[in-house]
Order: sequence, then structure tokens, then C-alpha cells
Amino acid sequence: MYRIGIDVGGTNTDAVIMQGDQIVIGVKSPTTEDVMSGVVESLRKVLDETGISNRDVSAVMIGTTHFTNAVVERRHLSRTAAVRLCLPAAQSLPPMVDWPDDIREAVGGKYWMAHGGNEFDGREISVLDEDELTRIANEIAADRIDSVAICSVFSPVNDDMEKRAMATLKKRLPNADFTLSSEIGRLGILERENAAIMNASLRKLSAGTVAAFGKALASLNLTCPYFITQNDGTLMGAEFVQAYPVLTFASGPTNSMRGASFLTGEKNAIVADVGGTSTDVGALVHGFPRPASTTVDVGGVRTNFRMPDVYSIALGGGTIIDPAEEITIGPRSVGYRIQTEGLLFGGGTLTATDVAVGLGLADIGDPSPARSLGQEKLQAIKGKIDEMVTNAVERMRVSPDPIPVLAVGGGSILIPDHVGDLPVLRPDHFSVANAVGAAIGQISGEVDRIFNLSEMSRDAALEAARKEATEKAIAAGANPDTIALLDQEDVPLAYLPGNATRIRLKVVGDLHE
Repeated sequence: MYRIGIDVGGTNTDAVIMQGDQIVIGVKSPTTEDVMSGVVESLRKVLDETGISNRDVSAVMIGTTHFTNAVVERRHLSRTAAVRLCLPAAQSLPPMVDWPDDIREAVGGKYWMAHGGNEFDGREISVLDEDELTRIANEIAADRIDSVAICSVFSPVNDDMEKRAMATLKKRLPNADFTLSSEIGRLGILERENAAIMNASLRKLSAGTVAAFGKALASLNLTCPYFITQNDGTLMGAEFVQAYPVLTFASGPTNSMRGASFLTGEKNAIVADVGGTSTDVGALVHGFPRPASTTVDVGGVRTNFRMPDVYSIALGGGTIIDPAEEITIGPRSVGYRIQTEGLLFGGGTLTATDVAVGLGLADIGDPSPARSLGQEKLQAIKGKIDEMVTNAVERMRVSPDPIPVLAVGGGSILIPDHVGDLPVLRPDHFSVANAVGAAIGQISGEVDRIFNLSEMSRDAALEAARKEATEKAIAAGANPDTIALLDQEDVPLAYLPGNATRIRLKVVGDLHE
């Protein structure tokens, strides 16, 4: 049986067919404005060129930028009601207080505060008031809002109040979509609440997007299950991504990093993924992207849900270059229009790919227009490109160890053979590493909670966390027999009363096929 991996980028939509650990074929197609026709074209191309029967495809894995783009562009976001369970505490900074005005307006800016919430050790701040919640539900219904985000103080420790509040609100709002902050974010109420509101505002778009992917596969008579990649290098089923669309944020760079690890066999490295518009640089730890340890800004909103630690620069194969005396590189790019606007294809715009071809680093199109600039000018531009890459890699480097730099992506011809003192590896199929990363995706389960060790031993707390993470992985589609511990850490919290410790733990398993 075969698996198909697809990654939709800003410039190209890449697709690969894999059988076990072997890559049968990899292709690139220009990303289309409507996205779906580009996905269909990539699927059709890999199936036609291999002659593989649709019946022999066991699963399709798709990486998409749909939801990140919706937030960045402030489009397709649903009006959302934010309900915070906190009174009489945690009311000095209301929901969405730190959001940019345009995105707050896009989601409606409506919020309510109610009694409830917990202390760090699970003790109640105040009792949940069902009459109060019913009044809030009536007001939400009157505003014709059908997407609700519920956030309770310290809900990662005890999520019971969020669940009870949802049950009460549902009685009056039976057709509404609900997002609970405890299922999305980590500790830190404002950032976790932001993540929950953002997720709730994307639920309608998610339902439509998932349905569109299903129709795209059906148009090619592919009846196998399909999955969406999430930003920790693992997969979500259709129902799961409809519930948690924010978990796809930054899945593109993650797919490239996982694909780079698979293609090279390297588990600890720096990955530079050069696309048509940007270069994403991240660090691999044990074969998975190093997670960001701080809050992450998404479209101007601070969040604290799981995200890879990625540094992006405006450098790609389609980056527009001004070769004047003061050389300017980017930030604008011709993107997927490089085949009509780049010099090497008869266009009138000098791009980074033109420079690479002019220097003989790649054999694509006509090098003569770029060479007319002269080798000295081309070398000067390339020197500035190398400097941008080196600075980005050094920024992501956290130790002096001589780990390799893995260069992937169609634009990785721009990466020199050495970045500073680090060797560069450019594997076979480097241009479709992101689609490979999608195709090899596993299923994960993660826990990030505070445990009170006055009530249980450290070993018992770790076992409870592992059990909870395992149950999440199985629920998401993992084969129970393949689940293994990927990462765990426990940090004593000396600033909290009692014997408190924070446990973060993740398990992964193969897809249950």
C-alpha cells in the first residue's frame, strides 16, 4: 500500500508517494489561488506518472496554510463569544485586551466574565453560577453568535468548570461550536484564552476546508482516509482538525524539518527550508522540531499553545533583488509567478533564483540575462544572501556542537556548502522534503499540567501524565501498540505554595491503518 504526502506552500504545492520508507515519486506544482485545484493537480500528477491504482493508496496527508493565512489576512474569521470563568478574580485585563484592533473587530470583540475558576491546586475560586451562565447564553443568542470560547482560571490543572459551563451554555445554544481553553493552550490565562478565541473563530473555516479536501480527493476517486498535519510533526484526522484548526499553524516548516530528518537520517541538526518566498530555519531535537519555549505571536496576538521554534527571513527562490549599487534583497517575492516574471523564464524581474542560475549553481531556464550583470555583481549579491542565511542559522543555534545544516526546499540551491563552521547536507528529494514530512507523520498526545506532589509521588504523577497523553494519542488515531515516549520534563514550582511541579510530556505512535 502507498501513502501520499502533500504540502501547500505559498509558491508550490508539493506531493510525494511513499511505500514504506521508500519515496516512489515527488512532484511540484504551482500553488493556485483557490488552493484546491493545485492540490488536485499535484495528486493527479503523482498518480498519472506512477500508474498507481487509487485503491492501493491507504492514506493522504495534507499540510496547509489555510488557517494561518486567515488570521494574518483577517479573513474568514467567525464572530466569537469569549466567556471567562474567573469572578471575583482575574478581571482587571479583559479578554482580547492586547489584540490588534482589526483582528478584534474581525471576531466581534464580544466577551463575558462569570463566576468560577480554580487555584493552582484545584481549589475553587468561586462556585459556578448556572443562572449567570444562562443569562450569558441568552445574550450570546441575541447577538447571533454561534462560536464560543470558554476559558477558566487554571483550567489546565482542573478542566471540570469549563466542561460544566459548556454543558450549561449548550442548553440555550445547541447549534454553537465550543472551544475549551484547557484543550488548546498551556498555563498563562491571557495567552491560553487568546488561543481558544482564535481557534473558535476558525471553526467554520475549518469545517469548509476539511470538506473541500474531501471533495478534492473524491474527484480523483480516492476513498482512503485523509489527515491534516499539525505543527508538532504529527497528524490530525478530519474531525480533529475541525475542532482544533489552530494546531495547524506553522505545520509547513515542521513538515520540512521532519522530512529533512527522514531524508538524511540526522536527528539533531539545524534545518534551513528555502521556499519561493521565505526561508524557515529551525532546530531538530531527536528528529522532531524544537518547541518554542515562550509565547508565540500569531497575526499580532500572543498565544501559548504548542508551536515549533522557527525563525523566518524574507529570502526565497522568488525573492526580488535590486542590483543597484546598494544591493537590496526582498522582502517582496514574485512567488508562484516566477515562471512568468523571472529573468530566466523571459520575464523582467531579477530574482534570487536568477542569481543562482547565473552563477552556475543550478541549471534552470536561461542564465544569460542574469550573467549580463557581470560575475562581480552576482558574487556580491550571493555574498549578501549567504550572510542572511548565516545570521539566521546562528540565531537558531544553541550550542557550539558541530551539528549539520540540512538544506531543503526548492530554493535551497541558495544555501552555500558551509554555513559558518557547520557543514551543509542537501539530501535526495530535498525539494519535496515538506511533502515527505507530511507523508511520514505520526500521531501524538501531549500533557502540560501542574501536579500537587503532596497528594501523590513524582512517579505516580509522571505515570498519570503519560496515561493521559497516551489516551489522547489513541483518540486521535494512533496504534496503541506503537506508542512511545518522545519527551518529558518536570519542573518544581518553588513560587507556588505546596509541593507543586509542572509536567510536560509527549508520546507519539504510528497511524492506525
